[in-house]
Amino acid sequence: MTDEDRLLPIANVGRLMKQILPSNAKISKEAKQTVQECATEFISFVTCEASDKCHRENRKTVNGDDIWWALSTLGLDNYADAVGRHLHKYREAERERTEHNKGSNDSGNEKEANTRSDVQNQSTKFIRVVEKGSSSSAR
Repeated sequence: MTDEDRLLPIANVGRLMKQILPSNAKISKEAKQTVQECATEFISFVTCEASDKCHRENRKTVNGDDIWWALSTLGLDNYADAVGRHLHKYREAERERTEHNKGSNDSGNEKEANTRSDVQNQSTKFIRVVEKGSSSSAR
């Protein structure tokens, strides 16, 4: 695996950097690469800790709670708090969506299956990012 394969996509890193900086700011290629490497290493560091926890618990899937736990364990409390709030809001929204779908459809099973599928797709996207980071190695 090459170095490029393990790093976050540079275009995404650049896009995130542009969102934070003033519109007239210029970002050098070297700056993007440095942030790319740092962000990749950070994700790898946190993911590795979460993955180790899952391994000790004989689980194969890293979930949001594991990332939250890893951030807390590593002393990154500000990030852990933000992730915890996001997880709570996400679960609330999913719960409301499930209740809404059950109430608005007589054949609730179809809607519930779609909701589960949506949750699985979102989880899969998250896990892909985590796995990509953990193979080397939010706002």
